[in-house]
Amino acid sequence: KIHVAVNTKAREILALEEVTDEKVHDGKEMKALVERVLERNKGFKIKTVLADGAYGSNGNFKCLQEKKIRPGIKVRKNSIITCKNSKTRNGEVRNQTRDLLKWKRKRGYGQRRVAETAFSSIKRTYREHVSATKFQNMVKDMMMKVYLYNLFRKTA
Repeated sequence: KIHVAVNTKAREILALEEVTDEKVHDGKEMKALVERVLERNKGFKIKTVLADGAYGSNGNFKCLQEKKIRPGIKVRKNSIITCKNSKTRNGEVRNQTRDLLKWKRKRGYGQRRVAETAFSSIKRTYREHVSATKFQNMVKDMMMKVYLYNLFRKTA
């Protein structure tokens, strides 16, 4: 499993966080992805992070709040407002509960499809599986696929 950050405007993969097995929860990788994007792309400003409900943890909302990044994370349907949650997460729960379609338009949530398209392109071009058997070689294989995806996007 790979965890990537995609620039939806340039349609480019900005960061690849470590390759993990399928047991690692996606939400645990968000903070590392955000930090990697900011560290590798000096002067780059992340305005919004768009993500599905797997990234809807209170910790992720706090991370984005600290970095002054607007969350575009769809919370789960059964999410509630509580004093234990960050102020930002409670606001997102409130806005999504009131009018989800309005929230999606306001956040540009439909742009998540760009990241999904990147995954789909990599899988169609290079197949979904890796042929390496050692974990370190699997990581190199996935990094090469991401590098080639970005290279071909620039030349297209």
